[in-house]
Order: sequence, then C-alpha cells, then structure tokens
Amino acid sequence: MIKTIITFILGVLLCSLSCIAQGKEVTREQIKGLDEQVQEIKSDVLSIATELNKLEEVLLYPSNTEISMFINLKEGEQFRLDSVEISLDGQPVAHYIYTFKELEALRMGGVQRIYTGNVTSGTHTVQVNIKGKSKGGSTLDRAESFKVQKDVGPAVVAITLAQQSITFSDR
Repeated sequence: MIKTIITFILGVLLCSLSCIAQGKEVTREQIKGLDEQVQEIKSDVLSIATELNKLEEVLLYPSNTEISMFINLKEGEQFRLDSVEISLDGQPVAHYIYTFKELEALRMGGVQRIYTGNVTSGTHTVQVNIKGKSKGGSTLDRAESFKVQKDVGPAVVAITLAQQSITFSDR
C-alpha cells in the first residue's frame, strides 16, 4: 500500500517535470493542486503507518502473553541513576543507560516503559540491578528480585527505584 502511494507521488512529480521539460506552461493552480495532493497523500501515509504500528504491537505482543515493565523514581530521590538491567527468569531482557535529560524526566515524575515481551502464564522472577551514584558521591549498586504472577491478560510491572530500595508492584 505504501509503495503504491509513493509510486503515485513519484509519477505525479515526473509528469510535472516532463511538462516543464517539454516547454509546456504549468500554471500556479496546477502546482497548487499537485501540492495539495502530495500533502493529502503524506497525511494518508502517516495514518497508515500509525495503524501498522498498532497492528504490529498486537501481533508481536498478544494480550494473553504480554508483560510490560515500567521504571520510575521514588518521589524526591536525588541519587544519580546511571543504568538499569532487568532479567526475566534468569535471562537478560533489558539494559538501559540514562542520559542527564532522561534522569531529569524521571525525577519530575516521568515513567519509562523499559521492556515489553511475551511470557507464559504462571510465576516468573524479575530481577532488577541498578547502578549509579548516591547523593554523597559513593557508588550505588543494588539488585532486587520479585515474583510476578502472569495470568491470562496482559501483565504490568511497575518498578520504583530509590537509593535505599527497589520496589515492585504488578497489575
């Protein structure tokens, strides 16, 4: 579908160029009409891309096997978070290194979806390891584990990071 649209756009542009090359006058109204068509096609392509992304997510992560993990900082925390590593049932599934701006966003209440994947129903172990610097400047290296009970619907795990602890909640 997208290839067809792109081909159409290219055809319209080539037709316009050939008219110009042959010395035929192209009026402002014709150019304006072509521009409006191109803008309309761009809008259609963007909406199709959005729909395709949604469909891709549904196909890759069906709700009966989906698990998503989200990271946030405990309110008022001032330690510097450098990285987070997450393992699911002993297998590494996510590793993220934070920039200054990302850390500031987390401090202001932001939430990061760090992992989405598929698991079977049942009990699973999530292990989170954080590295960073404490407010006093000492090295921070903390790990915590949590058991997640995956039922039929999608599972959501909220991981709240603090200098002294890592807390979990699943929904």
